[in-house]
Amino acid sequence: MEAIKNVINIDSEILSGQPVFKNTRVPVEALFMHLEKGISLNEFLEDFPSVTREQAVAVLEIAEKIMTSKNIEKIYETAT
Repeated sequence: MEAIKNVINIDSEILSGQPVFKNTRVPVEALFMHLEKGISLNEFLEDFPSVTREQAVAVLEIAEKIMTSKNIEKIYETAT
């Protein structure tokens, strides 16, 4: 699995510090919003050609690791 810092960038100069796919200005949130609306990964990638399939899959893998962690409550508390 790819390290978060290799896939996601957080910079106060880019979209006010919103997490974006590294080397893009595409918010990570856009991927989840597309999927939530039933839009396929392929369509997301068509909508945001600067995001690679590898980046999108890596973000989903990271999300899976977090959401299936035995420490999910601690992770959530830390994030909020």
